Amino acid sequence: MSTVGDMLRLARQRLGFTQKAAASRLGVAQPVLSRFENGPVEPDDAFLHKAASVYDLPREFFDLRDPVYGPPVSVHPMLRAKADISARDLDMVVSEMNLRVMQVRRFLDAVEYAPTSELPSLEVEQYGSPERIAGVVRAHWGVTSGPVKNLTGLVERSGVIVGTSDFSGASISGMTFRVPGQPPLVLLNRNHPADRMRFTLAHELGHLVMHRFPTPDMEEEANAFASALLLPERELREAFAGRRITMELLAALKPEWRVAMQALLMRAKALGYLTDNQNRYLWQQISSRGWRLREPSELDFPHEQPTVLKAIIKAHLSDLGFSLSDLSRLVPLHEREFLKMYDLTEDGPTKPRLRLVI
Repeated sequence: MSTVGDMLRLARQRLGFTQKAAASRLGVAQPVLSRFENGPVEPDDAFLHKAASVYDLPREFFDLRDPVYGPPVSVHPMLRAKADISARDLDMVVSEMNLRVMQVRRFLDAVEYAPTSELPSLEVEQYGSPERIAGVVRAHWGVTSGPVKNLTGLVERSGVIVGTSDFSGASISGMTFRVPGQPPLVLLNRNHPADRMRFTLAHELGHLVMHRFPTPDMEEEANAFASALLLPERELREAFAGRRITMELLAALKPEWRVAMQALLMRAKALGYLTDNQNRYLWQQISSRGWRLREPSELDFPHEQPTVLKAIIKAHLSDLGFSLSDLSRLVPLHEREFLKMYDLTEDGPTKPRLRLVI
């Protein structure tokens, strides 16, 4: 269980404040705030009201006693060049994830979430490679040959809750929290194009399936899993066999396979369809056209929409008689922040009817 100090730290990190900056805003010396956060001294109610104002939270936020968790096993950065996420950004994102976990715990007190398939747990040492594990997962879930039509739906049906976030502007593509007694929670960067979000989700799924503890190779393994899950070898060999791999071919395959041209290019190289020189030339073409960060918009396809969280929130509003204000008070936040967190509008049904079982 958390303490009032844990909640003070969470509130500070949520806004990206250093302890020194927060102490100045709160009108106390930094050592005093440190003692409040670390537990030797408990602040009085007047200080907590001041903290609520400074941190833009309801005073009741500091009465929560849910467990507070540290960073997850893996944080998926946007780009290799930005693999070092700042401590400030990580604090902000981990704070948001903790708030989300607290909210999901309360959501599930009233709405039963019943997955229709199982999330496998498979070790690389036992199966030999992430690629083989990806094939086992496809078979386990009964995925037909060819492109995965709706990866988000498959992941949600296995008991994983998927949501979106802007990660406070941090250079993060995705993050997974798995805490005792709750479904895993995956957040994806809602500002990313659909191809990147799908690959990030497949990457996070790889961690959930293969990794319980950090390993030196876990990020490479998760990428290999994602690539093989979305672009299985047998079908890709049929797509590439006898054809010259060009930018035009990659562009034509992107909408069909619903992955980035860059993911197709890396898979083609991994399967031996490109020499080093051909591979280097195509990457130079991508770079010269400015496509490493954003591929041509005319090749975009619609984003997959997570449904479980929306269904749970809708059940509270439509079937259980909650208002948006009620939901925002489950984990005390101002209503505007709750709306932003779940990409909601202020309108919505509020008449109580039946309890929803998902």
